[in-house]
Amino acid sequence: MSGLASTIGDELADGLPYIEGSLLYLAATAEEPEAADSPQPQPEAAGWPGRSHRYTVPIRDGRSIVKRLSLDAEGFVLLRNQTAVVNFYDEQEVRAVYYPEVERFLMGAAGVTKVVVFAHDVRSIPKSKNGEKGVREPVAAVHNDYTIKSGPEHVHQLLEPGEAAERLKNRFVEINVWRPIRGPVQNTPLAVCDSRSIAQADLVPTDLKHEVYMIRFNPRHRWFYFPRMETSEVLLIKGFDSMEDGRARFTPHAAFEDPAAPSFAPARESIEARALVFYGPKADA
Repeated sequence: MSGLASTIGDELADGLPYIEGSLLYLAATAEEPEAADSPQPQPEAAGWPGRSHRYTVPIRDGRSIVKRLSLDAEGFVLLRNQTAVVNFYDEQEVRAVYYPEVERFLMGAAGVTKVVVFAHDVRSIPKSKNGEKGVREPVAAVHNDYTIKSGPEHVHQLLEPGEAAERLKNRFVEINVWRPIRGPVQNTPLAVCDSRSIAQADLVPTDLKHEVYMIRFNPRHRWFYFPRMETSEVLLIKGFDSMEDGRARFTPHAAFEDPAAPSFAPARESIEARALVFYGPKADA
């Protein structure tokens, strides 16, 4: 999970196989037509920044460059990881079995002294539409889950005050661990954006349940996906990094409709666990 080298540049990325995918961005101007399926502002979402607009972009197949990816460069990596969870729709089982699995997995990174898995989302369009408790639809809007404000806020919310103060003196990272519940994923896969192709001006802070970044379109964005992901694979996505030394800090992502998916492909089912990963000296609570 380290390495600041610019491993995947424009030249290599442009040589990869790709599909043309439609991504829902925050509209840059009021004149842009609003997408028909644009998320509607919620009454409590006072900070919703504006309209949404679809852009068709190349989304590259990242499987041939998996070994060259880095959380500190691109902001995402694809790894193999087995799980003992039988039913990801059973919240008690996920918290009792999967949370410790994810914590052990992330603790394997060099320099990590503590991991806190603090939330998860399970996603399935049919189950969500049927009103199944705790199940949500994939998020189509291009976004990043944390900001320079909400990243540190989560440390304060999840740790005791004394430990939070000590932990904030050292590096910490928020990571989403995204896994298919059933594979292979063909319908509504996840696209991730190379963090180094994002400009600061592309990030628009938006206060929903907590502050997130919505993303303005920029033709320099480099998008990737991993076709036909299996349940034994996890996509790690960096949502926040406290370091400001040029490494990836934010990794926008969004669900999209794969035009190559067969019409009979089952709906995507997935789980994303959210974790805070702490580096540096061990802190006493």
